Amino acid sequence: MEPCANALDSATTLAKPLYNQLMTAHAIEIQNVTRRFGETVAVDQLSLTIDAGEVFGILGHNGAGKTTTVRLLNGVLTPDTGTLRVLGLDPQDAGAQLRKLTGVLTETPSVDERLTAYDNLAIFADLYSIPHANVEQRIDAVLGQFGLRDRSAERVGGYSKGMKQRLALARAFLHEPQLMFLDEPTSGLDPIAIQDVHKLIRQMSRDEGRTVVLCTHNLVEAQRLCDRVAVIERGRLVAVGSPRELAQTVGAEVRYRVEISADQQPHAQHLLEQFAEITNLVVSEQSFNFTLRDRETVPQLLARLVAQDIRVYAIEPQQPALEDIYVALHQERG
Repeated sequence: MEPCANALDSATTLAKPLYNQLMTAHAIEIQNVTRRFGETVAVDQLSLTIDAGEVFGILGHNGAGKTTTVRLLNGVLTPDTGTLRVLGLDPQDAGAQLRKLTGVLTETPSVDERLTAYDNLAIFADLYSIPHANVEQRIDAVLGQFGLRDRSAERVGGYSKGMKQRLALARAFLHEPQLMFLDEPTSGLDPIAIQDVHKLIRQMSRDEGRTVVLCTHNLVEAQRLCDRVAVIERGRLVAVGSPRELAQTVGAEVRYRVEISADQQPHAQHLLEQFAEITNLVVSEQSFNFTLRDRETVPQLLARLVAQDIRVYAIEPQQPALEDIYVALHQERG
């Protein structure tokens, strides 16, 4: 991809070197931020940092404060108290400049159904100050990236829900932002399109050093994509860390899967049942799933199986599902 600065006006280009200086630090810093709407506290003393180049998930029920947080970070809303820094900029003072460096996909993205896909993107190319000489090439690239090139001349009103979602994604990626806010990015997409979006998110983060903030209810997707996640409830931070770290905070057990030869399953099952450190043993075809009280006993378990001539083809930890961790965190709070 071309550098983002090529697609921005001079004011934004001046901000790019500042962002590059932050690539080893934080893309986002939130310090004690509160935002109220009348008597409702949407964000409550929130403090959070997001590293440059990571895929970061913000998880929470509807009304938890996720959308308000994203609006604050883009300078659309101002906090009642606290401070924000995004890509080295203060959203309150440099909101317009900052929004040229960020891309946003809302949960219910709006596209102009009276226009073609190409014309929808051309409007935003102008808003993002993409040089006219680059507009056609850039629009063609993102339409191809999201499988819409052959339908680009059709009015969007005739698109399916999945196609409209892909167009909204193309619009968010159009100006090659340094920071992406994606709210339920794969909603309405078919499995192949979901895989493509996941691949693109990983590429943006790991290969291009861009930062992705993922707001989602899809905990399987969050576990698959996110380096770290934050759980928010009623505007307050409940927990933050990698799924593995969060599992440790709630005491979630790590299960193991052992794959063995099918003809040796009865003998292997007897050995596993006699191993004191194993609990919750589940037998399935050619494999066993169980919990170990102490991971340090894994070598001892393998040695016992091998000593009995059991052919072990694989042993792998099954990390706790983020869904289970999420539920446990909320249960802890009553």
